[in-house]
Amino acid sequence: MDKIKVQEILDQVAADGRSSLTAPEGRAVAEAYGISTPAEGLATNPDQAEKLAQAIGFPVVMKIVSPDVLHKTEAGGVIVGVGSLAEVGWAFEKILSSVREHVPGADIRGVQIQKQLGGGHEVIVGAVTDPSFGKVVAFGLGGVLVEVLKDVTFRLAPVTRETAASMLDGIAAAEILRGVRGAEPANRELLIDLVVRVSQLVTDFPQLAEVDLNPVLATGDSAVAVDVRIIVDPAAAERPATFTTEQILTAMNRIMKPAAIAVIGASAEAGKIGNSVMKNLVNGGYAGQIYPINPKADEIGGHKAFKSIADVPGDVDVAVFAIPAKFVPQALDEAGAKGVAGAILIPSGFAETGNQELQDEVLAIARRHDVRILGPNIYGYYYTPENLSATFCTPYNVRGGVALSSQSGGIGMAILGFSRSSGMGVSAIVGVGNKADIDEDDLLTFFEHDDNTNLVAMHLEDLKDGRAFADTAKRVSVRKPIVVLKAGRTDQGAKAAGSHTGALAGNDKVYDDILRESGVIRAPGLNDLLEYARGVPLLPTPTGENVVIITGAGGSGVLLSDACVDNGLKLMEIPADLDAAFRAYIPPFGSAGNPVDITGGEPPSTYRNTIALGLSDERVHALILGYWHTIVTPPMTFAELVVDVVEEFRAKGIHKPIVASLSGDVEVEEASAYLYRHGVVAYPYTTEKPVAVLGAKYRWARAAGLITHP
Repeated sequence: MDKIKVQEILDQVAADGRSSLTAPEGRAVAEAYGISTPAEGLATNPDQAEKLAQAIGFPVVMKIVSPDVLHKTEAGGVIVGVGSLAEVGWAFEKILSSVREHVPGADIRGVQIQKQLGGGHEVIVGAVTDPSFGKVVAFGLGGVLVEVLKDVTFRLAPVTRETAASMLDGIAAAEILRGVRGAEPANRELLIDLVVRVSQLVTDFPQLAEVDLNPVLATGDSAVAVDVRIIVDPAAAERPATFTTEQILTAMNRIMKPAAIAVIGASAEAGKIGNSVMKNLVNGGYAGQIYPINPKADEIGGHKAFKSIADVPGDVDVAVFAIPAKFVPQALDEAGAKGVAGAILIPSGFAETGNQELQDEVLAIARRHDVRILGPNIYGYYYTPENLSATFCTPYNVRGGVALSSQSGGIGMAILGFSRSSGMGVSAIVGVGNKADIDEDDLLTFFEHDDNTNLVAMHLEDLKDGRAFADTAKRVSVRKPIVVLKAGRTDQGAKAAGSHTGALAGNDKVYDDILRESGVIRAPGLNDLLEYARGVPLLPTPTGENVVIITGAGGSGVLLSDACVDNGLKLMEIPADLDAAFRAYIPPFGSAGNPVDITGGEPPSTYRNTIALGLSDERVHALILGYWHTIVTPPMTFAELVVDVVEEFRAKGIHKPIVASLSGDVEVEEASAYLYRHGVVAYPYTTEKPVAVLGAKYRWARAAGLITHP
């Protein structure tokens, strides 16, 4: 790899004040990194064009070379299939005429004469600078197909050969590249090598905002970049400021486990935010020191008030701000001088209202004092192990192992309400708001080391530093499931027209691929986020892929089977001996196989025996139960027998994930709740939801490498 050659080209582009490379420059960069391109040359007049075409060999492609023309085809700057000397001169003049008409005043450097290649598969290999993740590599079907199908996958740069291989396998049309209906397969190793080289190029030269090789013609023995497009932007090399793990933990431990809290803007007047924060701290049972800060009060909520945080006699770990935005800078300066670790900025009126300048000023003050900011524009935060409710919402004290965060206050209230209604124990609920400073990466780092947290669920609209989050998530998800609800699932990140890498890097697709690679479970909606958070920790980790459905209703069995396909679950092919064992317990008009249909009129013993069989057979790794309400086996009878069987096998050391779908009258609601309380994820009136939770558990187990049996 000739880095010196590339740097020389980029220096010239910078000296010219250009933001893009010409086609010959792009080819030179590609060749410097071992990326094959067709034979070509630059002609500045028709005679040169004819000589080059004859030397290269017909047919040729002729393309305009101009730093002012990025989309050559749209400007009439490309003619393919030029097959004779007579056509070359005509094509040369036609290209110049079309470009001058479409882009008056364009700086035309000449016409590129390029060998026209045929055959093979058209793919796209590229890289783009994503606003959240930085340098991202893309691979997919190329040429015209990329505009129509957008069958592209993304990974963080730099990529390993193993990751590049996963990209080849990660597109929907992967089978096409392997050769179908007698077509020649693309050379897999050459494509992997090409993806790695592009990845290394943008890593070595981060000022390359976009690199687009499209199409790349891939055959059994070659992978040639027919068209090379490179965009340069010095800002593309910039990365967000980062903190070390030690720095994050030092601050976050003081914020989440403070010995003393000051409430700046504390109030004795009901209805004021400062009053609600004080009440929640006191009534929530927080045992640390509470210092109300109010220049007009002597005492608030049974605690001595101080005119300024500077007057507080002891150390303060956290300052909760409940004052108007315009007063925050001065108060934060005082809090920073006091040595607080965290500033919890509840007030709005910052970047979310267009006042970016005030938010920047506040952040600068915080940096000067080594203070971390949570917010602004948030509802506050909870940490139940410390009985800490530093919020103007209602207190919450149901302890458990789920940590949740939200970028939106409204979503935060939904999280709070669901947690209370479902009895889901939480370790933390945190609002991040504008994320002027503390973001999901900081929280994830804390929760990674927090023994009180065993699952992290996050609602987010964006990631300030997606690369840091992905790196942290990849490490954390091996031990603790991470569930993410990413709002905004539209291609808002498109920057250029159809066929180029930038247009394909829609925010959601990049997020989807990179979060999956990091082992994150992505939730499609808010209720899914909450149900995954509640259900995934209850389910034992499956050791294998074999899932068996046992149902009392054939219709439910069909829907449960569909849900398994939708959630990537493998229905076990029942071997003959297990099939015979199931048939011994079900009536002749029932159905073994998978689903195992025991029919609706069967007594409790049939459910019990078939479930016990599924739990006892080592080849079965997970069970899905479909219950149908009958007078022979009423809902609570079903629920109680399931719990009895499950607990019997747990006592023997057999732990398999079991989910249940209950259909029937309103009694199935009570039965479902009973099952859930006893570790069986169960829902009434739905076949989709229990399978979705099981699918989420499987996605995490696969990513964490915990599936030991196929």
